[in-house]
Amino acid sequence: TTIRYQIGTKSAIKISVYNTAGQRVITLLDKEQNAGKYQITWDGKTTNGNSASSGVYFYRVESEQFNKTRKMILMK
Repeated sequence: TTIRYQIGTKSAIKISVYNTAGQRVITLLDKEQNAGKYQITWDGKTTNGNSASSGVYFYRVESEQFNKTRKMILMK
């Protein structure tokens, strides 16, 4: 799954994936980035390297200016 996002000004960005129970599955990104368009890919793995189960997940993009949560489906 490819997550695309855009930043208007230099900002600390955090992107995490959560299961339907609200538990964090993995943090994909947690760093400061310059303004621009970016993309990051989730390979379906959890923090400990195991494959996540097929199903519904949510990813959350957080910065100082905004927070956005979107739904995605992992199919194997």
